[in-house]
Amino acid sequence: MTNVKTRGTWGEVQLGAIIDNVLTPAQYAKNVKTVPGSDELVEFAIRLPGKGGVEDAPVWLPIDAKYPVEHYQRLQDALDAAERGAIAAAGNAFETSIRAEAKKIAAKYLAPPHTTDFAVMYLPTESLFAEVLRRPGLVEALQNDSRVVVTGPANLAAMLNSLQMGFKTLAIEQRSSEVWAVLGQVKTEFAKFGEVVEATRKSIDAAARRFEQVDVRTRAIQRRLRGVQELPSAAATETLDTTDLFASGGPMASAPADRKS
Repeated sequence: MTNVKTRGTWGEVQLGAIIDNVLTPAQYAKNVKTVPGSDELVEFAIRLPGKGGVEDAPVWLPIDAKYPVEHYQRLQDALDAAERGAIAAAGNAFETSIRAEAKKIAAKYLAPPHTTDFAVMYLPTESLFAEVLRRPGLVEALQNDSRVVVTGPANLAAMLNSLQMGFKTLAIEQRSSEVWAVLGQVKTEFAKFGEVVEATRKSIDAAARRFEQVDVRTRAIQRRLRGVQELPSAAATETLDTTDLFASGGPMASAPADRKS
């Protein structure tokens, strides 16, 4: 960890593992250009929905890993040696390095409304994060002066879990809008279905009235035929068959005329 680049890579890998463990790939991006027109790339950025929703351009929340271990190690050595002068000097140098890193993050990666109005500085060890918290007024100064929030491994995961809950709430709201739209379509289609049912009912009522008229006519015909003598079934069948034969133009087609005469 004596090499600055190696430390930076280790902090970035650890940061990526925490983000990947909490968020989905669609909710964050790597090496993001958060400031339009700038070539600076932040290691990770959380994709937040814009004012117009998911379809609009996202608002980025920059997260950058920093590991100023040299100043922290000097401070620990001074504490171990119990030298007051060395402790004060190392403590001031440690605070100065943290403030300088926060200013760099704000200058490189913050550009509201394309980004949030604050960024996140990730410190990859709990001891380093605890030392920042222990320095009186340092966390508040970073937030007020540079608009940077300092996090360690544990509270970064907690913050990302809070964001995840917000994403789920947003998804539910969007689904609710979709369900509401579907219900509106169903209501429209159900109104059309009601019209079809009403038209069908009218057709059935009309057919029923026609059947009633047929029944009336049937009873009228039956009253007229009451005085007519009924033939036995065999005779009636034979008569009807003969009639059908006459109607077909067969050889007995002249029989009705002869019978009438």
